Amino acid sequence: MILDAEPDIEIVAEASDGLEAVEQAGLYTVDVALMDIRMPNLDGIEATRRIVERSPSTHVLMLTTFDLDQYVYEALRAGASGFLLKDVPPEQLVGGIRVVAGGEALLAPSITRRVIEEFSRRPPPSEGPPAQVSELTARELEVLRLVARGKSNAEIAKELFLGETTVKTHVARILQKLHVRDRVQAVVLAYESGLVQPGLTA
Repeated sequence: MILDAEPDIEIVAEASDGLEAVEQAGLYTVDVALMDIRMPNLDGIEATRRIVERSPSTHVLMLTTFDLDQYVYEALRAGASGFLLKDVPPEQLVGGIRVVAGGEALLAPSITRRVIEEFSRRPPPSEGPPAQVSELTARELEVLRLVARGKSNAEIAKELFLGETTVKTHVARILQKLHVRDRVQAVVLAYESGLVQPGLTA
């Protein structure tokens, strides 16, 4: 009902479980899939993984009941572009869908902290950063580290004394060089590769 009231949003399909979600996503061109983490038959994490593999242009926005959901990190690794709590106000739900549809990641500070906490419990990687990290310029590395700390483009621009458009350009180049689909995947890669160390975050 909330989304039907928005003139720029069209609901093309609904699904009652993960298997049906994967099936429906294959039948339609889907810009954004709203996915529940906990579903019968196939959970939202595996459904997200299958949808993203089949259709990389589909952005998945996870809905969860609990801000402390233990599956947050796995969902991000599966390719989710963002998270929202199910009890968010309608305007935040609609806004979140538009953000993700525009190719941005929707990662609340509490979710970013969760990812950081997850990595702080893991041993540092022995293999080091992936080869494509070496393609990043010093400025791009600086921007990536701030993205991994959960900073928005506006916050990064202010901290580095850059224009917001310049920051957007840097982020776009970072995603291209790292071969990742959005900011969330860049954050995961930055921590998994040891490029950003937990404990050094703001």
